[in-house]
Amino acid sequence: MSPLNLRDVTAMGGFTLYIRDVLERPVFQRARLIAGAGGTGRKVGWVHILEIANVAPFVTKNDLILTTGLWLRHYEQERLSYMQQLIRQEAAGLCVELGTSIENIPSEIIELADASDFPLIVFEQPVRFVEITQDIHGLLINQQHQMLKDLEAYSRRLQQITLQSTDVYAILHVLYEYTGQQVVYHSTVDTNKFIPRGISPALAEELTALYRQQVEASEAAQQEAGIFALPQDRLLLTQPVICLGQTLAHVGLVIPSQQAQDRITLLLDYTAKSLASLLLRMLFLEEKMLRDQNQLIQDILNHQIEDEEEARVRMGLRPPKQGEACFAAGMIEMEYGTEEGELDRDKVESVQQDLLVRLRALLKKHALHNLLMQKGRRIYILCARDKAARDDTPALLQQTIRKIVERLQLPTPGSPVLRLHAGFGLIRNRMTDMHKSFKEAEQVLEVSRSAAALLDGLFYDRIGVYRLLKAIPEEALESFIQDQLGPLMSYDREHHLHLLQTLNMYLKCMGSKNDTAKALFIHRQTLYNRLDKITEILGEDYLEPDRRVCLEMALLALPLLS
Repeated sequence: MSPLNLRDVTAMGGFTLYIRDVLERPVFQRARLIAGAGGTGRKVGWVHILEIANVAPFVTKNDLILTTGLWLRHYEQERLSYMQQLIRQEAAGLCVELGTSIENIPSEIIELADASDFPLIVFEQPVRFVEITQDIHGLLINQQHQMLKDLEAYSRRLQQITLQSTDVYAILHVLYEYTGQQVVYHSTVDTNKFIPRGISPALAEELTALYRQQVEASEAAQQEAGIFALPQDRLLLTQPVICLGQTLAHVGLVIPSQQAQDRITLLLDYTAKSLASLLLRMLFLEEKMLRDQNQLIQDILNHQIEDEEEARVRMGLRPPKQGEACFAAGMIEMEYGTEEGELDRDKVESVQQDLLVRLRALLKKHALHNLLMQKGRRIYILCARDKAARDDTPALLQQTIRKIVERLQLPTPGSPVLRLHAGFGLIRNRMTDMHKSFKEAEQVLEVSRSAAALLDGLFYDRIGVYRLLKAIPEEALESFIQDQLGPLMSYDREHHLHLLQTLNMYLKCMGSKNDTAKALFIHRQTLYNRLDKITEILGEDYLEPDRRVCLEMALLALPLLS
């Protein structure tokens, strides 16, 4: 990389015009600062000529105001109000021409300007305001134009790097060359990086802790740029690196607190976008390289691998003798909010590919070894975690998987409405047993789609009695339901009294008539009439323990057939 010259670094560091700089301009040679000397460090963003008394609506922060002083002819309170408006609006300063409308500045105006460190500049002879505005505006516009040219050059430099390599360090080094400040790269899927690399361990730990405590802990902070105070009068400016709605990293700069931030923020934004493009390309390359893993999942599904060591080596894991691992197998199904046929085929494939990339990034973020295979609208997942510590239990692996699924279910801007169904089998210690977990995951998916009470059921060991119901042949299950609920269902079809729904809620409420009426939003007398009819159809003994268990099992099984 060729080094940048000093002009590049100065321009990109951020040109800012201050009152003290304005006083050095040739058009201000005959000007005199008579008050507010403590405010010469105020920024100048634009120049306005204002002769009206009510200036607040027309003044923005960092405006330098030119006037002939017509307002000074008003009463003292109105004169003070004029100055107070400028101070409240955080104007840069006030320039007054003497000899045209007024001959001197009242003492109370000078005292107010001094007390507020508000620069008050006078021209003791008439001047052409148009020359002042042309000079200052030309300076500001030229600097802005130069900054845009430098930003364009910076952007081209980043584009060249992203097209030539996948080196994150190269992009970070360009940011360091343009700013000369400490660059921080905090990644959620890779190791953290610092440019220059000779950063003190104390500062590296301080920056890492700040990201973990103040950025990663907040969902909003992960998605937005931030400014954080550091010791020794420094600031950390940080920008998220977002790919497909996921924050994969943050890039930041440590700068002195008094340094201008506008250009630095633009540089960070350009850098974050280039890093996002680079990481996205790396993810897709990784996706392409790992397609041969589809065959491994297919072999596991068909129970064609019986050697545990062979299975682990093909997945890239350590052999069993070198360390234990927990394995989880499951699947995710995509369901579109509209008919799939109404969507463009390329759009469907794009959404599915994006989901795969997001899923792989999330698995990598949580340090899970993984195999993914897509077939139609279904993604098969096999993930593993080394048991590195005693507290690394299957329960923690389940918790991690739940977080990943919840993250995937968040809507992505610009994508079709997508509902995801997910199911995972039992967590096991042998990879060759994962064909069992895939079969269990299939049952979880079927149950979660059929039983409203278990829409959030994600794991096989959490679906309770449905494990038994799914193991019963469908013909036998249908016969059982007909024996227990057949007369009630027939009566409901003819008379529409909702007796099946009433019985279901009555049993769930443990026989409480008051709770059942409230849950069904019906009058108690209506409930009594329905219960009498249920008793008439099912018999007086329907609440006896043995009969009640059968009814409850039939009510649970009914949605599985529906």
